[in-house]
Amino acid sequence: MATVTATFVNVMTRAAGLTLSEEGNLLHGDTIIHRLRKTSDDAILDQDYFDALDSIRRFHGDDLSLMRTYSALIKMDDLGVLGLAIKTAPDLRAALLVIQRYFALVTDNVAYRFEETETQASLSIEEQIGVHPALQFRNECALASFAHNMRNLTQDELQFDHVAFRHPCHGKPAAYADLFGCEVRFDAGRDALVMPLAALDQPIRLGDNAVSSFLVTHLDEQIDQLQRTPSLVKELLQRVTKVLHHGLPQASEIAAAMGMSERTLYRRLAEEGLTYREILQQAQTQLAHELLTSSDRPIAEIAFLTGFAEQSAFSRAFKRWVGRAPAQYRQEMGNM
Repeated sequence: MATVTATFVNVMTRAAGLTLSEEGNLLHGDTIIHRLRKTSDDAILDQDYFDALDSIRRFHGDDLSLMRTYSALIKMDDLGVLGLAIKTAPDLRAALLVIQRYFALVTDNVAYRFEETETQASLSIEEQIGVHPALQFRNECALASFAHNMRNLTQDELQFDHVAFRHPCHGKPAAYADLFGCEVRFDAGRDALVMPLAALDQPIRLGDNAVSSFLVTHLDEQIDQLQRTPSLVKELLQRVTKVLHHGLPQASEIAAAMGMSERTLYRRLAEEGLTYREILQQAQTQLAHELLTSSDRPIAEIAFLTGFAEQSAFSRAFKRWVGRAPAQYRQEMGNM
């Protein structure tokens, strides 16, 4: 399912000095900053997660300060069994391999790739979703939190060679260097933590081979189950997106293509706390993000490709979804 565990939103909410109610309201005192929904398994859909992240950072107003607080607050223990497996890995190499293989258990909107060369090693972010205004900030927070936690996990002082980001610098380079404790390179070809090869042999302070092996066995069972169980929402989004240029598909058509009745489709969506209308909107939103930022297609054509008969209707809907008109959004993302 295209989701992220609620843990990340909870920690980011605390970092910004906000609270998150059981109903999913992000609160500053009694004022609602943002509303989000959780699925039946206490996860959050991608679009809701990134919209909430964007609202939090806009409310806070200082990305670097928020990132620093977030990276200090989030702990490996927040990741459940995955976090315990990382903490008990025998050395940093083994911990990074656990992150690469099992991070899908806490979110499927990002994956990590661990690589070794003759002189360096790196942990890189591989995107799993389309473009969103908060995506670059999410990537900065992710690497900042890993850098912070890796230094706390290892017995010896861990020095990174540098940190790389695909996007331009949106603040003061020196402030980023201070946060990460090393050089930070922008407009690079990837988002990655890069370290000397020798760092991989550093022991983990709580490393325990027996405990780590037990936990990894448990993670293997979870990841196998995850891979055997196809995501209803993911399949729906894929099927809907493919036919949007013909107009909005009826639920009965999509259900039949998936080998189920319309009633069964509605029931399964209700179990996830979702409606078919919300799936349609998410598919339209994600496709619009992609077309506006990775193509030079006219907005009128994008309106057609996302299931709208008129550009004006698309523009109104898009502004409602992301708070910006399509042309403004395209310009802002082009400047990032």
